[in-house]
Amino acid sequence: EERMRAFVADASHELRTPLAAIRGYSELSLRALAQARDAGTRVTKAQLELSAGQSQQGLERIQAASLRMTTLVEDLLLLARLDEGTELVYGAVDVTRVIVDAVADAQAAGPEHEWIIDVPEEPVIVAGDATRLHQVIANLLTNARVHTPAGVQVTASVAIDDGHAVVRIADDGPGIDPAVANDLFERFSRADSSRARQTGGTGLGLSIAKAIVTAHGGTISVDSAPGSTVFTVRLPARPATPAAD
Repeated sequence: EERMRAFVADASHELRTPLAAIRGYSELSLRALAQARDAGTRVTKAQLELSAGQSQQGLERIQAASLRMTTLVEDLLLLARLDEGTELVYGAVDVTRVIVDAVADAQAAGPEHEWIIDVPEEPVIVAGDATRLHQVIANLLTNARVHTPAGVQVTASVAIDDGHAVVRIADDGPGIDPAVANDLFERFSRADSSRARQTGGTGLGLSIAKAIVTAHGGTISVDSAPGSTVFTVRLPARPATPAAD
């Protein structure tokens, strides 16, 4: 019950910020329009241009705030559906292909980092939702990119271990603050204090990753120290071709 209250409070806080921005900029825009209307024919061309510029800026900020709020609501809805077990669409997924594609995307977004892929020649097949598993790996790669300085080496690997596909996303960056490591997968948790955060977020990325992995019957964990952070995802694997009866 306490965790639920904390979750509702965090969600309300996250929604309050974009809502306040939308309200503030809409009021400014309406005020500018009212002033222009009251001035009537006395409005100069320069004043009209200034009013139009302020209105455009206000609309742009309203759009940005609404997009942030939409992302947050969609993330919350995804978590609710994952908790209910109604979101995943299962099929045969080659984890090696998912990693290769996700790293290619990450490399395009972060060319200042060094990206390494370590996967076996043979496919590593799991029964799962390809889109959601890609979301997990892409999230871990994005975290490694935005929370570490340029030049950091990020390695994505997969191997088979005791009937499980083991995916590891490792970087040699500054590491995660031990004070937040235990709560890293909690909803609205952030690691701002130890990693150089360059972009804002809702704090739901890792909790969504954990929910997806758990729904697949797997586990996700992190081991971090200065110079080494490793996220490990373990998923039940199955053979690429069924054994003959």
